[in-house]
Amino acid sequence: MAKTREIKGRMKAVGNIKRITKTMQLIANAQFQAASRRATAAKPYTQKIAELVAELAAAAARAEGAGDQPLLKKPDPAVGRELVLILTANRGLCGGYNANILRTAMQHLAANTDKQIEIEVVGKKGVGFFKFNGTALSHIHTQFGDKPKFADVEALAKEYMAKYSEGKYDAIRLVYMSFETMSRQKPIVLQLLPLEKPAADTAKDKVAVEYDFSPAPAELLAELLPVTVKTRLFQSFNEAVVSEHIARMIAMKAATDAAGKMGKALSRKFNRARQTAITTELTEIIGGTAALE
Repeated sequence: MAKTREIKGRMKAVGNIKRITKTMQLIANAQFQAASRRATAAKPYTQKIAELVAELAAAAARAEGAGDQPLLKKPDPAVGRELVLILTANRGLCGGYNANILRTAMQHLAANTDKQIEIEVVGKKGVGFFKFNGTALSHIHTQFGDKPKFADVEALAKEYMAKYSEGKYDAIRLVYMSFETMSRQKPIVLQLLPLEKPAADTAKDKVAVEYDFSPAPAELLAELLPVTVKTRLFQSFNEAVVSEHIARMIAMKAATDAAGKMGKALSRKFNRARQTAITTELTEIIGGTAALE
């Protein structure tokens, strides 16, 4: 009887866990839908800005030279210092999401030991990881939540552009989980600054006509390059949030399925134990009756 009572208690606990993970799966699904709409809405704007910058850079290269833009060129001489911003989650229960990002970040750091790298982190999981490893962090960003606001991202982008233009860093990079499709998210190291200089011939192939720019291409480029940095950073934050919700949704679905299988296994075990107990009691009763005769 004690064994059946113990199994029944485990069945109840597994059932409670299954209900919790199912609820978390539904919440993650709803959050993914909302985050996906935000990321999808911002992506065409980001892509169009990048295309326009490519056209302007090609025109400026032919006319006046695009290398004068501070956001396109590396500091000369190099200062030997880089800044790496790592985007992680504030919560766990999302499978290997945080582990994959941090593994990619550590691989990048290990490959650049000859440089002085300052690390900035978004998300409690990343902060906990680096504190546990005794790695010093130059800054911890706590202003970003599940719904990053453009104003907050814009302020961070302006800070990075100002520091880079002053020549404090050779490069500013971003480590985050890039969203490609529902079934594919990939941790990448994105070079935020300097912006990769678009090839003039590539832009020329895309544009069938020659445009007259007013004001001059270099002047327009100076206005649009900061916008490009802001939109790329904001799009990266949005993709990171979408990827996090997908990872949590998949992890909770797997946990729910595992709890269901465990519940069925415990149910079979409980039925066998109860049948064994009933059989034992019947055997004892029959044996006692036979002894009285």
